[in-house]
Amino acid sequence: MKSILLLFITCSLFSVSNAQSFKTEDIAKGLKEALKVGTSRSIDLLSKPDGFFGNAAVKILMPPEAEKIEKTLRNLGFNKQVDDAILSMNRAAEDASKSAAPIFVKAIQDMSIDDAVGILKGKDDAATKYLQTKTTDSLTKSFRPIIEESLKKVDATKSWNSLVTQYNKFSFKKINPDLAAYVTERSLNGIYLQIAAEEAKIRKDPLARSSDLLKKLFGK
Repeated sequence: MKSILLLFITCSLFSVSNAQSFKTEDIAKGLKEALKVGTSRSIDLLSKPDGFFGNAAVKILMPPEAEKIEKTLRNLGFNKQVDDAILSMNRAAEDASKSAAPIFVKAIQDMSIDDAVGILKGKDDAATKYLQTKTTDSLTKSFRPIIEESLKKVDATKSWNSLVTQYNKFSFKKINPDLAAYVTERSLNGIYLQIAAEEAKIRKDPLARSSDLLKKLFGK
């Protein structure tokens, strides 16, 4: 629990008057420490089995353009094939999430003092927005090949092709969206949503100062 509460602790407790009491270097260092622990916690949660599949907030469902496929196939008795495809997409997201940590660490390490102060004085989701801006391109490039490989490994591509094949037998309008791109996008959305949830939680309920630096910054 302490590791969760470290996330964005600086944002939730830091006031303008306190900002003037400490060196900006210490402010930046404290924020980076909180961000590293918090993002690590988010990635750990999502990369575990059922990290996506068992979390309704981030669970990956069928693509919007494929909702008709799902409804049609379920009506035709192909529930297992649909369920297998959904499970496989989420397993791929969980597998790919393991690669996110180093990218977040680099973004945090590259954070300037001005960035840190801006986050501290920013809106409730300032830290999440900062990380999203700094990591989306890198995460997309990293996730796409991993997602593609993961989809193959857990037979998601096979399940998807099976669904499309079955659907196309009964429909004049053929469909075959880019499954890897869709799962990649939804995976990243899930990660940022998890980080934002941690940020909101800490801003509202700061209960722990788990390091000497954080105690020094917020002990007064």
